[in-house]
Amino acid sequence: MRSLRLLLAAMTTAGLASACGPGPGAAPCPAIAQATAVAVTVAAGYAQEVHVLRLKACQDGSCTEDDVELRPGSDSVDQGCTEGVCSATASPNGTKVGTLMLPTLTESPMSVTASGTAPDGTALPLHTVDFRPTPDYPFGQQCGRFLSAGVLLDGEGLHVRT
Repeated sequence: MRSLRLLLAAMTTAGLASACGPGPGAAPCPAIAQATAVAVTVAAGYAQEVHVLRLKACQDGSCTEDDVELRPGSDSVDQGCTEGVCSATASPNGTKVGTLMLPTLTESPMSVTASGTAPDGTALPLHTVDFRPTPDYPFGQQCGRFLSAGVLLDGEGLHVRT
């Protein structure tokens, strides 16, 4: 009787382990979590006008507001591949980028407002954009949906970043 229980336990455990992994021929999913955030890019032509940037994001009746730490933006430049090893380098592009962390991010409509100050201390124009975060499956349908919310600030206003 005891050996029957052990055999049953071993079969159940093996079945569970295989059910958690990728199916035959499927690539494994990366073990990364989604950031619940709004990403902001300040366009290169407007970046010198922005000293302090404050974002306010409202979704599902809740708002998060904070100053965004801006850092220099860059583009990835392909360095090619040698013997199956590929590389790239970052090249500054004149933009500034930052992130406003949120407690949650859903597919519900959201409103993002940008304000701040210029280097001389004067207030930047207030800009608002309404949109829905974008769902995507960057690692395939088997790995689950990721949501992204990104905005671009330039001299014309605040725009949804696609």
